[in-house]
Amino acid sequence: MSHEHVSYLELLARGAATEAYDRPVLLARASGAGPEALADLEEAKQLALRVRAELEGRRRREAELSALFATAHDLAGLRDLDAVLRAIVQRARSLLGTEVAYLSLNDPAAGDTYMRVTEGSVSARFQQVRLGMGEGLGGLVAQTARPYVTDDYFEDPRFQHTRTIDAAVRDEGLVAILGVPLSLGSQVIGVLFAADRRARVFEREQVALLGSFAAHAAVAIDTANLLAETRSALAELERANDIIREHSAVIERASEVHDRLSELVLHGGGVHDVAEAVSEVLGGTVEFSEEGAGAARRAGGHAVREGDDWVAAVSAGGETLGALVLHGQPDLDPVDQRTLERAALVTSLLLLARRSAGEAEQRVRGELLDDLLDAPDRDRRLLRERAARLRTDSEAPHVVLAARIDRAGAAPDPDAGGREGADRQRLWSAATHLAATRHGLASARDGGTVLLLPLGPGESAADLARQTARSLGGTLREPVTVGASAPVRAPLDRPDQVAVAYEEARRCLDALVLLHRSGQGAAAEDLGFLGLLLADGRNVDGFVDRTIGQVVAYDRRRGTDLVRTLDAYFASGMSPARTKDELHVHVNTVAQRLERVGRLLGPDWQSPSRALEIQLALRLHALSDAVAGS
Repeated sequence: MSHEHVSYLELLARGAATEAYDRPVLLARASGAGPEALADLEEAKQLALRVRAELEGRRRREAELSALFATAHDLAGLRDLDAVLRAIVQRARSLLGTEVAYLSLNDPAAGDTYMRVTEGSVSARFQQVRLGMGEGLGGLVAQTARPYVTDDYFEDPRFQHTRTIDAAVRDEGLVAILGVPLSLGSQVIGVLFAADRRARVFEREQVALLGSFAAHAAVAIDTANLLAETRSALAELERANDIIREHSAVIERASEVHDRLSELVLHGGGVHDVAEAVSEVLGGTVEFSEEGAGAARRAGGHAVREGDDWVAAVSAGGETLGALVLHGQPDLDPVDQRTLERAALVTSLLLLARRSAGEAEQRVRGELLDDLLDAPDRDRRLLRERAARLRTDSEAPHVVLAARIDRAGAAPDPDAGGREGADRQRLWSAATHLAATRHGLASARDGGTVLLLPLGPGESAADLARQTARSLGGTLREPVTVGASAPVRAPLDRPDQVAVAYEEARRCLDALVLLHRSGQGAAAEDLGFLGLLLADGRNVDGFVDRTIGQVVAYDRRRGTDLVRTLDAYFASGMSPARTKDELHVHVNTVAQRLERVGRLLGPDWQSPSRALEIQLALRLHALSDAVAGS
């Protein structure tokens, strides 16, 4: 083997550039080699170049196969679609030796194509460009589902140029562009591109190679979409299973509460038992409230949310008996709401049953009160025995209350007779229930109801009247006016005083109506000097003490002269100047005394109504002192 042939082998071994293969021929010619030797060397050179091209092609195919294998490996372990697509674009750019590679996807909703991945791009405008269907080289590829290549983009008339696309391509500086379709079956979903910033020719093998990468990219996108659909379907199934489990649990709870409520009714359970059973089933705290119906009263039997609580009205026959209130479960599903509503219905049935059983006892209570009012000469021992059986405290001070439903300003009602009868029955029913809870008596009388109720510790007759009006009005959902008598001590020992107290309570009730105070409760002591006129006992001392008692007591403790100053002040026409002349003191002294009176009697003591009562009390006080001194 000649020295020149060895040189070609060395060039092949070290992968020399094509230009290096001319060197042996040039050296031989320079050394004076003959034509035959030079022809032999030229043949060896051509043979070496063919071997070099074959080796280069094999290396390129090995690199391509390696890249395709790596891409297939990425697809097998697909976790992040964006990462796989970036790897495909990077490998395509590297193997094709282009400056830029990028991938666009179709957007069926918007009707255009957008950039998904770019590699080697430096233009933000290019990276964000969107192509309408059929626009630019990519639009042509997507429309025909065939590869397209251009050596000089701006001089190529085969595709539709637009100002937006051309501006983005020019901003990136691209000249030669190759685009191949991303296809799923017959549907083109996008385009894979390789591009250079100089004119170049893309060989058929390069077009095929980019097509292989495009196929991998399409598989990756399809796989990712299938995975997303699978995950979505699994999530839907999981949610459906959760809903089924929740509904199953709710139905089991509803069945459990139904069984427990049925058992309670059969075994004579009470309202507290119902509340306890529902609390356990619903996982909160349920309590019965006589005054907690609120908005639930207007909800037609449905449970309603009030703040963080759920409330279901307990009602029957248009009468609200109270409410079941659930605490601790602000989010209640519809089935549990119906469970609370069912419990409210059972509670109303229990209350009605208890009321029905108690009405016989209430009639007995009414008969005892009727005897106290109509037959005061009855045997007191027998009266005491009857009261003891009804658990009435006969020793405590009692108040007689007259109650009546008053519809002030209501239009004439052609069925007023039947309505009044129904009103009296409803009022009697509510009053007997109230009397039973307070260990008192109640009876229907004179178009309304009379009650005999014991006073609680620290409670006045006026307090009891107002409380009774609120309680009866709330139960009936109508204004109930209540007049009260002065307290009667040991009424069973003084039955004659009960009848007298009833007349006083009736006069107080009539006075409230005349004063347009229907729906309120009051005793004679609330009505000032009008109450003094109403009271059968004419309690003058009580009226004087309530009206100016604090001023009188202050004079006695301090030795002051506030009562005489008040008397002179009113006698002088409420003029401080004339008052100081009457008392022979300085006007500042009068002002100081009147300021002290204001602190004792309250800021409204000079209002017309208060001034009239104070003047009357001053006259009665002076009269009382004169009688005592005579």
